[in-house]
Parts: sequence; structure tokens; C-alpha cells
Amino acid sequence: MALAGVRVIELAGLAPAPFCGMILADFGAKVIRVDRTKVSTSVDTMGRGKKSVAINLKTSEGVAVLRRLCLGSDVLLEPYRKGVMEKLGLGPQELLKENPGLIYARLTGYGQGGALSTAAGHDINYLAMSGLLSRLGRSGEKPYAPLNLLADFAGGGLTCALGVVLALLERARTGKGQVIDASMVEGAAYVGSFLWKSGRIGLWDRPRGQNMLDSGAPFYDTYQTSDRKYMAVGAIEPQFYRQLLEGLELDVGKLPPQMSFEDWPELRRVFTERFASKSQAEWSEVFNGTDACVTPVLTFHQVSSHPHNQERASFIRDASGDESPRPAPVLSRTPAEPSLAPDPVIGQNTAEVLREYGFTSAEIDGMQASGAVEVALVRAKL
Repeated sequence: MALAGVRVIELAGLAPAPFCGMILADFGAKVIRVDRTKVSTSVDTMGRGKKSVAINLKTSEGVAVLRRLCLGSDVLLEPYRKGVMEKLGLGPQELLKENPGLIYARLTGYGQGGALSTAAGHDINYLAMSGLLSRLGRSGEKPYAPLNLLADFAGGGLTCALGVVLALLERARTGKGQVIDASMVEGAAYVGSFLWKSGRIGLWDRPRGQNMLDSGAPFYDTYQTSDRKYMAVGAIEPQFYRQLLEGLELDVGKLPPQMSFEDWPELRRVFTERFASKSQAEWSEVFNGTDACVTPVLTFHQVSSHPHNQERASFIRDASGDESPRPAPVLSRTPAEPSLAPDPVIGQNTAEVLREYGFTSAEIDGMQASGAVEVALVRAKL
């Protein structure tokens, strides 16, 4: 796999950092999640392919263990608030001095500098500060956050993973590591660069929810079907719009022009009535094989059974039968090979990993006795 041989230390956190770690693991990196001790259950639902080491960072011995792991690794993924690692004596200055090739990735909401760098927040706050939230929502309604996808995952975990890969690529030339300051505010804003860059061509001149791509246009929206399911319509270009009208059996000569903003409410009414006349399956059959840009809105229960997704094996099942997306993108020579084994429990791999990093059995036993580390006993399922 593309990242085979790369060692990553991931300090356990919430959604963004675990996603970043899972991406790296999916593509071959050896990711070791450092969990807290005296915690029974991990909140990491993206532990695929990772190993778990439980370390008590409230003890000097535990801090020394983490330092040793970082010195023998390529990447440190750190999701704590600004200053936490420095208080432990594990800031970038200390670790990069001892391991000059270390990629020190710091994934936070507001970044390592600025007035809000130590403030708490969640996806909706970072999205608000990025400017994007002001653009999201239907006309006449308040701004709407689309789950916690844009800041936590697109602007956070995914952007941080890109930063790690870029830093690894640069290190291959120079031999030097560096610090990655991954701010979810800035990552989300960067993902939304199109909104800024396209402003000059008039795409966003109207209020929120009244533009072509923000639910304002009737030909770029979703519609309920007779069985209370939905179809997604994205017929922007004239040639696609014509095929949409053909599928709906509407006479273009009896409708207002496609780009007449004032007539969009009337077009939406017509489309709404027409889509409500057939089931989702019926409309899917009507538009299958056309370029009308009309697709069914699939639920999580439907996606893996759709013929296209089946053919591409776009979704996978793990050993427990749980379904999730296959890693993307697909590389031709070194594709991802996601682990199908159960996610690790806290401390499941403590002894194994510490031995790999040069700790003796006596040292591990001593640290376990002192409470610096924990070793979980996992019973095999027969």
C-alpha cells in the first residue's frame, strides 16, 4: 500500500483526528492510537486498522513512554488544545530536536495562533467562523449546518491527512520533518474556495437559498416521490435540462425560461407536482441511461445494493457485518486495503507495541504495575 512502512502515533480524540488516522491506516500506515488509562470504552468509531496503547500521561513515566514512541515514529497526530503538549514537555521544539524527521500534525478547531486558539468549539462553530455557514440554508430560513461534515471531516481530518502526506513527500527530499498547523476553520474555508472564487461571475449575487446552487434553482434540488422517498435533480446545463423536461413529460414551450429567476417558484411547483406522481423506483427507471442528471436519494440501507455501487464494490462489510464506505480514491497499483477486523479495545495492543519499540518485558511489567500503562486482556470469540 502507498503508506506502507509509515509509523503514526495518534493521540486519542474525537471525530476529526480519528478520521485522519483511519485514512492513513487504510492506505497502509501503521497507526497506533494512544488511549487514556482507566477508560473502559473508546469513543473512536474510526479505529479501523489501528492498534491501541493505553498510557497514563498524568505520570512522568507515562510521558516518557509517549516520548519514546514519538522518537521512533514518522508522524504524531495531536488533537489537543494549544499548550497541552508543551506542558507535558512534548511540544514540537522538544520532539523535533530529538527526532528531526518527525511530522508533527496539530489538528485543532482554531489553529495554533490567534485570539481563539485556546477556545472550545465544535464543527458548527468552526463552520460559522469560516464564513461558509452564512451561505448554507434555504431562502427565508436560518443558516443550516449540514451535519458535522464540513469542518470536522472535510476541513479537519481529510485536510490534515493531506498535510501529513505532503510533509512526508517533502521529507523524502530533505530528510526533515515539520509541524502541521491544521485549523478546521481554515480547512473548511479552503474547501469552500469555489464560493469566494466564483463570486465575481455572479453565482452568489442573490440572498441565501435563492441562487442556482444553494437550493434556489428548481433544477438543482430534491423532490419527494409518491412513496415519500426523494429524487435529486442537478440539470444545470441546457442539454441536461431538456432531458429533465422530457423525462417529466413537460413541454418546454409551455414553461418559463430556465434561467428566469422570477419564475423559479412556478417551475418548482410544476416539478414538485410531477415528481409526486410516481415512486422513486419508477422515476429511477425513467431517468436511467439519460443525461438528465436525476438520481435517487439513496439511504444508508440502499447504497450497497445499487447496481453501480455493487459493480464498483464501493461499500465494504467488516468482520462484525457493519457496513461502511470503501477508502477513496482507488489507486491502480497500491490501493487501500482496509482492515476488516474489529476495532481495537483500549489497551489491546499495549504490550505488543511497546515490545516493537524496544521495551523489555520487565519494563512493561513494571510500568503496568505502577499504572503508567494498561494492558487489556481480550478474549477470543469462539
